[in-house]
Order: sequence, then structure tokens, then C-alpha cells
Amino acid sequence: MPFTPIALSYNFKIFKMEAKKLFSTFKLCLLFVFAAVANANANNVQITNTTVSGSNITFKISWDNSWNASVAPNNWDAVWVFVKYQDCNTRLWAHANLSTLAADHSASSPLQADPVTDGKGVFVRRSAVGGGSITNATITLKMAIPAGSYNYKVFGVEMVNVPQAAFDLGDGVSGASFNSISINATVQSSGLTSQAIGGGSASVPATFPMGYNSFYAMKYEISQLQYVEFLNALTYDQQKTHTFNDPISVAGTYAMFTGFNYRNGIRIGTPGNNAAIPAIYVCDATSGTENSSDDGQSIACSGLNWSDLAAYLDWAALRPMTEMEYEKICRGTLPRVGGEYVWGTTDIVAVNNTSAEVINDFEMNESYSPAANGSCAIGLGSLGGTFGPLKVGVFASGTSGRASSGAAYYGAMEMAGNLTERVVSVANNFGTAFNGTLGDGTLTSIGEANQATWPSSTTATGVGMRGGNYIDSTPNARISHRNNTVDPGRYAGYGGRGVR
Repeated sequence: MPFTPIALSYNFKIFKMEAKKLFSTFKLCLLFVFAAVANANANNVQITNTTVSGSNITFKISWDNSWNASVAPNNWDAVWVFVKYQDCNTRLWAHANLSTLAADHSASSPLQADPVTDGKGVFVRRSAVGGGSITNATITLKMAIPAGSYNYKVFGVEMVNVPQAAFDLGDGVSGASFNSISINATVQSSGLTSQAIGGGSASVPATFPMGYNSFYAMKYEISQLQYVEFLNALTYDQQKTHTFNDPISVAGTYAMFTGFNYRNGIRIGTPGNNAAIPAIYVCDATSGTENSSDDGQSIACSGLNWSDLAAYLDWAALRPMTEMEYEKICRGTLPRVGGEYVWGTTDIVAVNNTSAEVINDFEMNESYSPAANGSCAIGLGSLGGTFGPLKVGVFASGTSGRASSGAAYYGAMEMAGNLTERVVSVANNFGTAFNGTLGDGTLTSIGEANQATWPSSTTATGVGMRGGNYIDSTPNARISHRNNTVDPGRYAGYGGRGVR
């Protein structure tokens, strides 16, 4: 079994929170921190009390239901923490490099801060086996940035660890499935021929991330609050690239669609100016005060094209996941089952946002009750503007198991349904040229990802789709169902997440 009941309680219990802002004075600038996370309201991640002393930035971090498990799936959760700083003169944001030496960072019990070789952030996680809530743990990170007067933002993205392990690929049943083979150390180090992998694929070189090696995956799809925080750290020209309506549009204009469509409540709070000053975006799904608890902050962000997703991942120093990694995240080390869904069974219950069982619309505690094994936001078959994705982690509760919460093997949520997962495909050489290059936290002047081996932001050639979305038919939610349609555009069912 992939999870014990104890481990499940760590993974899937859902809590309400309010996003917090802190303000304090630092040199000539306003120093501020916003708790912007992959699921800002699902597991109550909060980053507060930030101070800067010399090259050190210190803050408190809290989140609920953290775990480090010694039983299957033998993994842990973590928060990917990265820092952005804004020059007081130019008002431009940049990515802060952090020390790559563990001794330069500190974390109070029961946490540790794991640096990464490129210095783009740290993984904050439990240092020993255990589980439960993390409350106001103190983290101090050493930055490596030029001297100056700056504003700062600390961001956290909730992740799950995917350990190094062999796994089954393909199921021989799902549409365009790979051949039923195993991905192990030998395969990862030698590559695969097109005949061996099957499914109409190109040959896969050893440099392509097949999923055997360990990595981290975002626990949730990008939320609307998370995308708002991304937009608010961009220039005017960069914002224009990653929204449907121009940032200079009047206050109240919806950002991603022509109006309030597909449950996307991202709006312009303060318009940009003179094609130079960026807009300020807010969450405002319901009439009244913006950024209230019922404004859809935790709903998965729809309408993301490939350019939007790639830019977000590059900006956050993450990377796209491959379609082989997708199957590893979902199936784990369990044997393949023909036609299985990501929660490990062949059961599925199609749900949409108008279902009577979905309660607390747009609230931070939007949920589905009573629980049912195989619940999935899929099968609507309609593109009506009132329909849309649900809150990330919507099927999870304090008592849910893997099947009733819709969790993949390692604890990632909504890997099927809700919004389509964009993945690097092996259907052609544009995809197989990907070598796992990580984002560097920096975008082009117009906001595009700038990583050479990533599929083109313009054409999306080499990008596939996995897991289906709330509109698709239910077989699209199967672990091994593949869709290699090339579509660079925005669509109501497109969202995404990344890995590192």
C-alpha cells in the first residue's frame, strides 16, 4: 500500500487560512513579504516576520500536515523557498541567489534547509521521520546579492519528494499508451529506442529525465493566488505577454479571459500606465472587497498557455515535468494496472463545480462531501463560462485516503482532472531534446522562459498533455493515457505545475 492511515493524515487534511502581508522598514525601501505558495490555502503555508541583517534573510514558516515517512512511499513533503528582491531605483525585481553551503543556512527544529547546487532556493523539510503541523519555525538563509537598497519577497511552493526508484511505464490499455516496460537505472543511463518505448514515440536519449532519478514535484496545480503573485513581480511588457487583456485596461478588468469565465477571478486592481508601469493584479471572483476569503485564491488557475506555464516555472527556478515523470509521480513503484487512474484504482466519479456535493464555492475551504472513491473533476463535456476547475486539494479531508482524495502515489494532488498537465513529450525530437535544465529565475524582456532545451514558448512543439481536465471524457484521466496534440494557445482547461 502506498500510504498508511497516519501518513494520509499528514498529506491530505485541509485547513482554511488567510494570506498575510508584513510590512517593515529596511534602508530606504519598504521591505515586505507575502506568503505565495503553490496552494496558499490548502495546507496553510505561511511565511511571516521577515527581517534582513546583512546578507541574511530570516523569517518564520508554518504549514499543516508535514510528513517524513519511513514506510511506503518513503518520502517527505517540503516547501521550495526562493527570494526575489526589487531595486528601489529601477523598481525591477530580480531572483536572489542563495548560498549553496548547508552551513550558511539554519532552521529551527524539526526542520532543515537543503540548499541546491545552483543556489536558486532551498528545500525546507522535516529533518527526521515524523509528521504533524509546523508552527513558526525560524529559517535564516544567506543571500548572495549586490549591495543596495531593496524590497524583498519570499515565496514558498509546496512540493512532494519523488525518490529514486524503478517504476512501470505504460499499461497496454490506455490511449496511445507506451509499451509496458520498466524504467530502471540501466534504461535511464542508456536511453530507449523508439521501438522499445512504443506509443509512436521518438528515441529517448539518456539525457532525458525519464523519472528514475529522484526529484521534487509541485503538490498542487498553480493556483490563482500564485499566478497573481507571479504577475505582480513582472514588468508591464512581461505582464502583457502573460495575460489575455492588456495591463493598461481599467480597474476590474478580468486578466485571463474576456470576462468572469471558467471560475477565473484574476482581475486588474490598479491599471498599468504608459505601457511602462505594471498593473497590480488581485483575486476577485465574487462581488465586494477584493482578496476576500471567497475570491477564489485557491482555485486552480485556468487559461494558462504553454508560454505562461514555462515562464512561471523559469521564474520560480523550477522546470517542466516530462510525461515519463508524470507516470512515476502517479503510479510510484506499484505494479501497473490496466486502465488505472492516478489514485491507483479503475474507479472514477465525474464531478463538476455545479455538483450539489461541492460546497463553499470560491472559499478557501471549498470541498466535496461526502467523499467518494475516484472523485475527479472531469467529464463535464461542456465549455460553458460558468463551469471551471475546483480548488486545489478539493477532495482531501482529515480522514480521506488515496482513492477518496484523488492523490497520486507520492501525495501530489489533482494529477488527473481539474486542469490539464502540460508535460514535455517524447513524441518528437523537439521534446526529447529536453535535458532537465532548471529555470534560473530570470525571464526575457517580454517575459518568456529563456531555457534553450525547453520546448518553444511560441509553438509548444514537444509539449504533450496528461490527466485530462474538467471538460474531458473520463478515460483521459488514466495514468497512461497520452495526448500529444500540439497546442500553444490558452484554453479553459489548461493549467499546470512543475518539478525540480
